[in-house]
Amino acid sequence: QVRLGESGGGLVQAGGSLRLSCAASGRTPIMAWFRQAPGKEREFVASTRWMAGTTYYADSVKGRFTISRDSAKNTVYLQMNSLKPEDTAVYYCAAGYSSRVDEAVNYDYWGQGTQVTVSS
Repeated sequence: QVRLGESGGGLVQAGGSLRLSCAASGRTPIMAWFRQAPGKEREFVASTRWMAGTTYYADSVKGRFTISRDSAKNTVYLQMNSLKPEDTAVYYCAAGYSSRVDEAVNYDYWGQGTQVTVSS
């Protein structure tokens, strides 16, 4: 069992930045961030691998968001820059084993989510 705890969400103006953190009680090969806006399905944002550090991003955030990990702290981060109103959502941290990183169904553990609101 892996427990995940997100923090760092909040209200920010368009063009601003936020950094989300996800503290994990254990490890799985893949760590990812997803988000879910009201009335929409949960969507993939970014993923990373603990060992290799390789990353993968959704096209909608490429060039603006950066996922990273701190192995000593068992923590994964999501640095979000140039935020847009359409980035408004609850952001979830996820942990799993499958290489199909962009599908929510492939993740075994989820955090409780943190709200990110971007005002125009």
